Amino acid sequence: MFKVSNVTKKYGKLIANNDISFTVNDGEIAVLLGPNGAGKSTIIKCIAGLLRFQGDIDICGNHNKSLEAKRLLGYIPEMPAIYNLLTVGEHLEFIARAYDLSDWKTYGDSLLTRFELMDKKDTLGKSLSKGMQQKLSICCAILHKPKVIIFDEPMVGLDPHAIKELKKMFTELKEEGASILISTHMLDSVENYWDVAHIMVKGSFAATKYNNASSTDDKTLEELFFEITERMAVE
Repeated sequence: MFKVSNVTKKYGKLIANNDISFTVNDGEIAVLLGPNGAGKSTIIKCIAGLLRFQGDIDICGNHNKSLEAKRLLGYIPEMPAIYNLLTVGEHLEFIARAYDLSDWKTYGDSLLTRFELMDKKDTLGKSLSKGMQQKLSICCAILHKPKVIIFDEPMVGLDPHAIKELKKMFTELKEEGASILISTHMLDSVENYWDVAHIMVKGSFAATKYNNASSTDDKTLEELFFEITERMAVE
């Protein structure tokens, strides 16, 4: 699990994240929803340890910037971070060496096969399409079997087969006990895979909705989302 406690991120006078707190438990899928500029990517980058912030973030009981936390984290950024002069296969080998993995090649090949990259194993990163780079980014983030996985707009640029496989992967990772956070502005991309949804507007959580039978809220996630975002747009 991971826990975000009272996190605030400012860029000068601009408050990108304002006192945000939430927890994602083991075997749980949480989603961050909101329009562009709501602060979703900022809190994602704070969790991943890429930004300085006020507050606390713990990953499986470890400070998010500690080495142990980084070993437990998988991060798929909105823009794929691909090395131009490494082949697809070398990307996985680089990750395996970085995390000191052993017996990873079979699993790595299964990921490449799943995302239809096996025939691109000897292709340089700079020669891949945007969608292929995104698929490679996912494979690299999952290779070390992290306990906490963060996806920032993961469906952008993916082909229908990759989207189908990624959605299946969400369920599989949840069943394996991983804590998963998915940031998106596309409601249909998360469908019913989520356990809890946080709707962000102007750097803060405007609402939180739980996807369970005991919920007393009769509004669908889509209805709640548009009610909040359309109201905020005219205020």
